[in-house]
Amino acid sequence: MLSFVIGLTAGAFGGLVGLGGGVIMIPLMVRFFQLVQKQAHGTSLMALVFTGLAGAGTYYLKGGSVDVVAAALLAATAMITARFGALYADSLPEWQLKRAFGVFLILVSLLLLSKPFYAQFSPPAGGLVKAAALLGTGVVSGFLAGMMGVGGGSIMVPALVLVVGHSQHMAQGTSLLAMVPAGAMGAFTHWRLGNVVTKIVPGLIAGIIVGTYLGGTLAHMLSEANLRYIFAAMLIWLGIRDIRSSVKLRRREEEAAGQPPAASRQL
Repeated sequence: MLSFVIGLTAGAFGGLVGLGGGVIMIPLMVRFFQLVQKQAHGTSLMALVFTGLAGAGTYYLKGGSVDVVAAALLAATAMITARFGALYADSLPEWQLKRAFGVFLILVSLLLLSKPFYAQFSPPAGGLVKAAALLGTGVVSGFLAGMMGVGGGSIMVPALVLVVGHSQHMAQGTSLLAMVPAGAMGAFTHWRLGNVVTKIVPGLIAGIIVGTYLGGTLAHMLSEANLRYIFAAMLIWLGIRDIRSSVKLRRREEEAAGQPPAASRQL
């Protein structure tokens, strides 16, 4: 039941804002199942494959808000880099990953909030430029998906809105579909590294399917502007949370290694 509730919460959040829900699922699994961070990342990616399937299906049925061609281009490169992201995550200190990702989330949210002004000076890309932008976005989002245990929607959605010119609804539905193959590749790599706790995956999946449908349905009841504000606010909150968490993790690692805190070394 606990894994179902966690999946339900993550699925509802992911369906609402077009993310995989890993940013919610990972800290909950660490807290309630006592998983180490790498196990939470791997298990999250395994479950997020179903978030993408359920979420994309909901967005398509509710308003046809899925660009299959764009999703295929994103996934084409994301599948390749997701594997390297998972391997890279296995070798880096956790606090460095959290700090970098937190800063990145805040920067992306600020870009997204500036869309009304940005759109006046930069028309949506088309043709080969659009294809190149999608492939490049897939490279970055796939790597971060494998590294951070998330679906990559935090990168895909802003790119689809700002560069390609999709509406917020279309960007979120497309992002959910694109994260399926990328998440599967990252999950497989984490599984081979022993970072997937399979016994809690069924409950997570069941909760994700229900929650994603509810979140996707609610998303189509909101205006594009309100949805963009919600998405940006969540990214800012998550970014600040990760930065603060990275400071605590760094202190713990330094204390465990018998080193003085970073502030003391600077003095």
